[in-house]
Formats: sequence, structure tokens, C-alpha cells
Amino acid sequence: MVLICTRSNCTFFPSVTSLLCLRFPLFSCTLVFFLESGAVFTFGKSKFAENIPSKFWLKNDVPLKIACGDEHTALITENGKLFMFGSNNWGQLGLGSKVTVNKPTCVKALKSQKVTLVSCGRNHTLICTAQGNVFAAGGNSEGQLGLGDCEERTSFHRIRFFDSHGPIRMLSAGSNTSAALTDSGKLFMWGDNGEGQIGLGKESHASSPQEVGVGRPISWVSCGYYHSALVTVDGALYTFGERDSGKLGLSTDQLTGHRVPQKVKTIGRPVSQVACGGGHTVVLTDDGVYTFGLGQYGQLGHGTFIFESRIPRQVEHFQKGRVCRVDCGENHTAVVTGNLSPLETHTLTPTRTNTRYICIIQRCQT
Repeated sequence: MVLICTRSNCTFFPSVTSLLCLRFPLFSCTLVFFLESGAVFTFGKSKFAENIPSKFWLKNDVPLKIACGDEHTALITENGKLFMFGSNNWGQLGLGSKVTVNKPTCVKALKSQKVTLVSCGRNHTLICTAQGNVFAAGGNSEGQLGLGDCEERTSFHRIRFFDSHGPIRMLSAGSNTSAALTDSGKLFMWGDNGEGQIGLGKESHASSPQEVGVGRPISWVSCGYYHSALVTVDGALYTFGERDSGKLGLSTDQLTGHRVPQKVKTIGRPVSQVACGGGHTVVLTDDGVYTFGLGQYGQLGHGTFIFESRIPRQVEHFQKGRVCRVDCGENHTAVVTGNLSPLETHTLTPTRTNTRYICIIQRCQT
């Protein structure tokens, strides 16, 4: 199913075939993206609405940024408004209730704030505002909201910790984990650490933000289901968390230290971005895209018979093209090609001037 949103309205369509040659400034998995014209597309399974053509309107505003959780979606507009829709069993939409929402609904409680960043976990949501405030809502069984306890919230609550530790340039939410990266390159993580996925060693969880360092400023972070990864300003890649199936890309002798960040030594180029899925990892360097971990659904992009790769392996398809963005869902991968300045690559801010195309590596069903 496809959702096409222009500046005036949005329409669901049953097929994505006609989108193959369109230009995309930004996207998120599972899978939502929008066009330079302001059009927003979503596709995948939906149990919250009938899979037939329908419409909704974003009046006098334009979609700017998007994020997806397991079964919910967040959308930030050009005016800084936050719209939420999807599953709401844990209050992850931040609308003050647990009622499922089938169409984008503005979070009116944040009207006084201009929202600039958003990230969705399995059942929680993180946002940051232009005023530098970080808020969280939804499930909190492992302290992933960063509020010092493990009680769920159905409305957005401010994480006071960041009042004195900002400004924030990037947020990432995993299964039951959260991360915030500051402008100065400091990384803070919190939530579930059962597999070491927030890099705190033997700690089982953290209900408030904790700094995770590797001795160098950090430029990128990604939280997967049970593993995480970060990139330093000099292009070094570190992974940590669940060590099964090669998703960390580490040598055998490094795996014993998987509960703290370990440097991936088998990529010979500086890394600029990383994305963590359910059981795989995707890395962007100046010479292309590398993937590793589980590939049983084709999410590694190495062909039909590559079901697992324990070391980073370059995806041949992207060796000749300029890739500007990578992202993952649980069992699929998406890549955007085109040209971005270094600033754009790291700030996630879309422009309307560059030509970019999307390629989706995903499970194929017959």
C-alpha cells in the first residue's frame, strides 16, 4: 500500500510500482518517504485501517521529517508541528490516551514548541524541539523514556536531564532503547541493556541518560532491535549489543566485549552513516554501502543465497553511484542515492534542489 501526500492532500494507493523513478529527499523504514513536492509515501501492512484508497489533509503546512516505529509513525511539518498515527497500545503517540489513531493527528500539547527531531522505537517516541527540550512518550518497561522510572506515559514528558546537556543534533530509538547525540559529539543512551545494546557493560538497564564514550567525538548513532552502532568524527565505526549472526561485524576475539562499544576493523574506509535493523547492519562510506548480519530476507543486498554475513561486505550495486542515506527496518533496507553536502548528510535536513533516487532491498514474497 502507498500513501501519496501532496501539499494539499494525501491518497492511499494499492501499488508502489509507479514510484520507481521519483525523487526522494528523505525517508524512514518501515517505509515512509516524501518527494521534493512535499508528497509523503507509506507502504506496508496496516491492521489499523482498510487497505483501500483514502485521503487526509495537512492544511497550510508541508511534511518535513518522518520516523517509524513497529506500528506507529511520526511526522514533523515545516512549521514544527508534530503529527502522530498508528498503534497506541502504550501511549506512544503522546496524545494523552491509548486509542489507536488511523490518520495523522496533531499533538496539540506541543503547540507552544517547534518540533525539530523525532525518532520512534518499538513502542515509544522521542522528540526534540527548537527550544532544545527533549520529550518522550509511550512504553517504558526498561526505562527507555529516560524519566528515571519504568512507568509508561501516554503524553509527552520532558527529559530534564537534557536541559543542561544539549543542544541535541540527533535522536535514535531502538526496541526498548534510546539515544541522543549532542552538537559537541557527546552520546547519551538509556533503556534496555540486556544484551549490552546501550553500551553500559553489565548494567541491565538505565532509566536515565548515561554517557557512552569511545575517546573521540561522535557524529552518528543508530539503535537497532537489540544492538546499536555509532560513528566517530574521524569515521571509525563501533558496534555493541546482541552478538548473534554477525550483526556487529566484529572478529571472534572481540565478541566477548560486546556489551561495550567495539571498533569494527574490517572496513577500510571512513564511515559516515550507520543503520541498525533487527538482525543486520548497514554502513555508508565514501565508496559505497556495506552490510552484515542476517540476510534471510534479502536485506543485505548480496543476492539470493547470502543468508548471513559475519563481516562487512560491500553491496556491488552501489559501487558506482553516490549514496547519501541508508536506513533499516527490521528485515529490510533502503538506500537513497544522489548528492548531499557533508552538513546535510549529518543533519538529516532535506533540501529541494538535489536529485535523489530510492532503492529498496527487502523481502520478496511469491
